Amino acid sequence: MTHPTRMSRRLSVIAPLALSAAVAFAQPSPPPAASTTTPALPPAATGVPAPSPIAPAPRPAPAQSTDFDCIIEARQTVDIRSPVEGLIEKVAVERGEFVKKGQIVVTLESGPERAAVAIAKSKAEQQGAVKAAEARLDLARKKEIRAEELARQNFISPNALEEARTERSLAESELKVARENQKLAELEVQRAAELLNMRTIRSPVNGVVVDRYIKAGEFATTNVKDPILKIAEVDPLNVEVILPARLFGDIKRGTKAEVTPETPPRKFIATVAVVDQVMNAAAGTFGVRLELRNPNLEVPAGARCRVRFLN
Repeated sequence: MTHPTRMSRRLSVIAPLALSAAVAFAQPSPPPAASTTTPALPPAATGVPAPSPIAPAPRPAPAQSTDFDCIIEARQTVDIRSPVEGLIEKVAVERGEFVKKGQIVVTLESGPERAAVAIAKSKAEQQGAVKAAEARLDLARKKEIRAEELARQNFISPNALEEARTERSLAESELKVARENQKLAELEVQRAAELLNMRTIRSPVNGVVVDRYIKAGEFATTNVKDPILKIAEVDPLNVEVILPARLFGDIKRGTKAEVTPETPPRKFIATVAVVDQVMNAAAGTFGVRLELRNPNLEVPAGARCRVRFLN
């Protein structure tokens, strides 16, 4: 049995706790705290443009609106060699000089060849053998005519007439041989002149001397590894450009283009001369060559450039 004093103590402790709990339950709950997060604003209020929907991929720009890298090259480069062996008498040009087609650039010593031409001309001008053969033929014909008259009068035998005719035939053959020899002598003049011309080397193109390898006094050979000069043809020039495969078919022969070299930095008009019909499969490209007129030699070969194709 519980003691009354101990019971009263418990009640005195429990009663205030129960009263406090009841008072707390009876009070209204405080309103929820206002959110500190800024509400989302519409795109127009933020000043930032709203993201647009995904646009389709742009079409490749046409060749007429795009510049491409290119390089300007000489139309051709020629190594000048000697067709015959001999000592070089004179090199008439230096590096950097402009030469015209047919201009003498190298001369080899040609004393024996000049003498051979003189001898051949002298033989070709000799008319003694032909004149002698013509005279013998004329005499043989006269003898034949007299023999025929005497034979008709029975003053000579048929054998004598036959001999006269044979002499005339031999005289005709001798004249023919003399004239053939005369023709051979004239041809010998041409041959000697050609051999002499081979000692004089001319430029095969209009161009610029790129380099000189041998000077006067050295021995020129027919070896392909030993050129005397190198000449580059620089009018017209070739403009080489590599284009992407997507432009194949848009660029045709005769298409005009603007070419802007590094120097001088001006625009020049060029014309498409070659379009490669075989592509580079690995790179997806094809080559195009344009022809650029260069009459005043304003544009140097070997310069880099930019090209834009025109409509």
